[in-house]
Amino acid sequence: MNSPATPVTPETAPAMPRLDTLYRLQWEEAQKAWVLLYPEGMVKLNDSAAAILQRCDGAHTLDMLIDELQTSFGVQGIAPEVHTFVEHACERGWLV
Repeated sequence: MNSPATPVTPETAPAMPRLDTLYRLQWEEAQKAWVLLYPEGMVKLNDSAAAILQRCDGAHTLDMLIDELQTSFGVQGIAPEVHTFVEHACERGWLV
């Protein structure tokens, strides 16, 4: 997996994150879960991670993504967790 030389921070995270072209997000019936596929493997995602990555399409800003998640799931105050996940996904090379 890709890994940038410096850690990703809220200031350096992409404004409109999207999956790197090496990765594909899909529902895997055998796993009964969303997975992130890449040439040498697979990452099984929890529901929260899948919901975030489904919205990382290059058309949503991070604020739009957070607003949509909060509306869809009827929750508030999830921005810190979403930012942390996006930073982690960027560090892993999943998002650009």
